Amino acid sequence: MMMIRASLAALALACSLSAAAPAAAEEEDRWLWLEEIEGAKALDWVKAENAATDKLILSRPGFEADRRRARAILDDERQIAMPDEVIGDVVTNLWRDAKNPRGLWRQSPLDAWLAGKPEWQVLIDVDALGKAEGKSWVWHGADCLAPEYRRCLVSLSPGGTDADVVREWDRTTGRFVDGGFALPEAKSNVAWEDADTLLVATDFGAGSMTASGYPRIVKRWKRGTPLSDAAVVAEGETSDVSMAPFTLVDGDRLWTLIRRGKSFYTTDYLIPSADGSRFVTAPIPDTADLRDVLGGQAIVFLNKSAGAIAEGSLVAMSLADMAVGRQTAMVPVMTPTRAQAIEEVAASDNLLWVKALDDVEGKLFAVRRDAATGAWSQREVPLATNATVNLVSTIGKRDIALATSETMLDPPTLYAVAETGAAQTVQSLPATFDAAGMTVEKRFATSKDETKIPYFLVRKTGTKGPVPALVHAYGGFRAAQTPGYLTGQPYRAGPLGLFWVEDGNAYVLANIRGGGEYGPAWHQAALREKRQNSFDDLHAVAEDLVKTGVSAKGGIAISGRSNGGVLVGAAMTQRPDLYGAVISGSPLKDMKRYSHLLAGASWVAEYGDPDKAEDWAFMAQYSPYQNVRDGVSYPPIFLYLSTKDDRVHPGHARKFAAKLEEYGNRVYYHEYLEGGHSVGADHAEDAVRAAMLHAFLLRELEERK
Repeated sequence: MMMIRASLAALALACSLSAAAPAAAEEEDRWLWLEEIEGAKALDWVKAENAATDKLILSRPGFEADRRRARAILDDERQIAMPDEVIGDVVTNLWRDAKNPRGLWRQSPLDAWLAGKPEWQVLIDVDALGKAEGKSWVWHGADCLAPEYRRCLVSLSPGGTDADVVREWDRTTGRFVDGGFALPEAKSNVAWEDADTLLVATDFGAGSMTASGYPRIVKRWKRGTPLSDAAVVAEGETSDVSMAPFTLVDGDRLWTLIRRGKSFYTTDYLIPSADGSRFVTAPIPDTADLRDVLGGQAIVFLNKSAGAIAEGSLVAMSLADMAVGRQTAMVPVMTPTRAQAIEEVAASDNLLWVKALDDVEGKLFAVRRDAATGAWSQREVPLATNATVNLVSTIGKRDIALATSETMLDPPTLYAVAETGAAQTVQSLPATFDAAGMTVEKRFATSKDETKIPYFLVRKTGTKGPVPALVHAYGGFRAAQTPGYLTGQPYRAGPLGLFWVEDGNAYVLANIRGGGEYGPAWHQAALREKRQNSFDDLHAVAEDLVKTGVSAKGGIAISGRSNGGVLVGAAMTQRPDLYGAVISGSPLKDMKRYSHLLAGASWVAEYGDPDKAEDWAFMAQYSPYQNVRDGVSYPPIFLYLSTKDDRVHPGHARKFAAKLEEYGNRVYYHEYLEGGHSVGADHAEDAVRAAMLHAFLLRELEERK
């Protein structure tokens, strides 16, 4: 596992060539056999890699203390009971702690919960259910039919995969419905039309799935009839990403719609015709996103400008006009400033609630429609300054938003927020660490093309650099990275960020292009052939840390997960001189084959199509797997993933690890058997991972100095 580094001379030569040289001519993929997910030879390789990493990490001094502390933080019974959904006069919550690692789905009267004195009633004990049924169930949510919310469609995943089973459950009896609606394991999308009718998109057999592995056909399924008798109501193309029915609640009305994902970023929305006889395509731009419904108005987010209305704006469109085929006007609802990005949108009965980013800091707005004129006006609702705000849910009839605020040093607080008046604290997470001796700074690095890239830096007050730094980033799919309480950073590694700062080191969250920090343009700046901008942004943040004396070349670790795996893989192959360690979770690495593996075909709009020569020409410049070179010494990498990941194929990480090791580089590898794309199926696994990654960073960035 641990290999000797290349000579310094070879490293210097390779570093001078690696940034500019394109990928070598295609050669036979010697590690292709590692793509056989459950193959005996591949699993033997995985077991050997896991064992080698365990031998290096698990017995290290401090590992067990880290694991216990991480588990205690994650299982802390003082955690906020976040609302899954407000259904009528009750609130539901999934609660996970040491005694209930897979969770309790439970409910409390709404008023008791708002008063901070919830009266919990357990609806489903996921651990007990799994034990009784001999299944490793992971909760995937429940969809309860409004307005009575009696019948619910409960989704359960075996081990945390994206695929799940769907079963009808009765909230009044507390039991699954005998002879009720039930779907076998598949990547399904299901929505209520009424108490006796579902719209179902699932695996109906040969030809019913898209090339991306998602449902292509939507059928109407009547209670008491076999699924095989369900009638087709809509079909997509095999080249589409997916077809998905869904519901939106508009006061006392339930809208059941269908989303046809033609690509990752183009969508047709199908709405019921005025007479209810069929579904018709709504005249919503296919680049736009339908966010919610309020007063019969579809609330639509524009990813591209529409006439004089700027991209990144919210508009309203009449669903009644759409249903009868009338020309449907776009009425502006909210237009962000140049520094802002509209991120989250949710409706209550009479208000639209909008969470926006302003230079990556959160603001909450209440937006109201004038019934007489149809014009919209907005009011900023004070919640917290210089903080991250998340819009969690709404209480419809009370026109209340449920929102949290937090910073990297201030634990989250959940508020009930009205349009006017002070926000009411529902629950606050007590501090889990002493932040008195720590500081947070928001800084800006200058990327290669002079774009200013924000990043957040946490370290102990008075720290004199250079010290080792850990930089976490993502840079894709319009997903903004907002700073949260340090025990939750970086994503999926629990308190790793806290451990690192307590060591006297620096933790950084970088807001590189490809995300949604400044709206659609920030994403588009790193799309497809512009992907190099996101890598340049990460390099710029690292170089700014060096220039300002925070850290030093070779003393910077980078962390990225999923799409972030492409990011850190490209970064380490382009600038092995700059980085000292790499953390890569559930990663994409082989961009030549990604579109042929599991859900990869759905991301062609983000990365490009490697089967087209013109696309592969720019993808080949950065594809991590293809750009690993013999004779170059790369920073040590810790790869973590799940065998059961049915979204990003485990072959990406396996092959990348094998190739790096073949060329003499240090690789730490840990593949969990459960957990799906999120890797951790419960807090126990999350705590082990946090401790392992901390040990890796200490070993590679501190003890080898």
